[in-house]
Amino acid sequence: MSETTISYSKRMENLDALRGFALFGIFIVHMPELFELWWAHPSSDPNELFWHELIFTLFGGKAFAMLALTFGVSFFIIMDRAAKKGQNFTIRFIWRLIVLGLIGMCHCLIYRGDILEVLALMGLFVIPFYFVKSVPLLLAIGVFMLLQPYMFIQMFSGLQGQTWANQPFGYWSGSMPDVYTNNGTLLATVQANWTEGRSFKWLFMFESGRMSQIAGLSVIGLVLGKIGFFSEPEKYRKLRQIGVLVSAFACLILYFGLNMTDGALVNFVPATSEMIMPRTLWNSILSGWFNVSLMSFWVLSFITLYHGVAQRYLNLLAPVGRMTLTLYLLQSLIFVPVFYSFGLNLHATMSQPVAVSLAIVFFALQIVAAHIWFRHFYYGPMEWLWRAATYRTMKVQFVK
Repeated sequence: MSETTISYSKRMENLDALRGFALFGIFIVHMPELFELWWAHPSSDPNELFWHELIFTLFGGKAFAMLALTFGVSFFIIMDRAAKKGQNFTIRFIWRLIVLGLIGMCHCLIYRGDILEVLALMGLFVIPFYFVKSVPLLLAIGVFMLLQPYMFIQMFSGLQGQTWANQPFGYWSGSMPDVYTNNGTLLATVQANWTEGRSFKWLFMFESGRMSQIAGLSVIGLVLGKIGFFSEPEKYRKLRQIGVLVSAFACLILYFGLNMTDGALVNFVPATSEMIMPRTLWNSILSGWFNVSLMSFWVLSFITLYHGVAQRYLNLLAPVGRMTLTLYLLQSLIFVPVFYSFGLNLHATMSQPVAVSLAIVFFALQIVAAHIWFRHFYYGPMEWLWRAATYRTMKVQFVK
């Protein structure tokens, strides 16, 4: 490959725009979360809580899920394009994921909430499923993972009184490193992120069910790529419309069952002082289903509007989606120093409305910057580096 120039290939702009929307969702959560420092001193002010709960209800756990879904679609597209050229891209894709994981490891030195490492690991999990021909089987596997089988096993074991299943989540005992909020240096923050931060992240990802959810959504994304959900949008117009209604109904049932009826759905599972985990696990399962339902509503509504009355406006997000990696990293590189004690230390003084407003303004600037960038370049800088590392050559088209 080192003797060949790797050319730019045409993209599906609806998928790029959706990925850009997912990045917006992630950022609009990170900002009022103060890049995780909100949890060091959560406010009890009603106005602050209103904004925090609003953003987390709309996007918390949903944008991340959306990114996992698009990751699965992109995986299929890359593998399928290579297959149509008579190439088996498996080994190179594994290397591509290793490179992404290395980028994530570097990123987690600045921000412990890095998601790139997680996506890289889940990408390795999804690779074998590319070779499964049966769409119904793949869909069943994806749905099975979304049902949180391990959590169900632990929940039923806990109801039977088994000690291991009634142990509290390990990440509950995690604490916010003091260097994040009090007189920390950059070096101390990096050290805390690499040790306590990474162990907390992986424990949370596993125990909260996020790993199973990401795996399931990645497989379903693979299915969407395989059936041409994004490449042949008109073929699925009626199915999308039905999906919007079904997902909206599921959202309402789960939301009211979790929040507006004294937790009727949650209280369906008994709890005692010695048996607290089954109900906690059931609540986590239901919350995960709510997140997936609302994520599905966002995705289906977005694609319906994109191929309807709003394409002109939603397509503004397409350049953002083409350089998601670059812009995601840039958000952390700029705002972690804004909030953390080694930088401006604004975590204790910035209000939720200001954080949300700042997120909207900064993301709008990223949209403008992305449009300007792609007038002159084929890839975002980190996307180019990732692609060049994937092919292990510098002969990747960059400047137009």
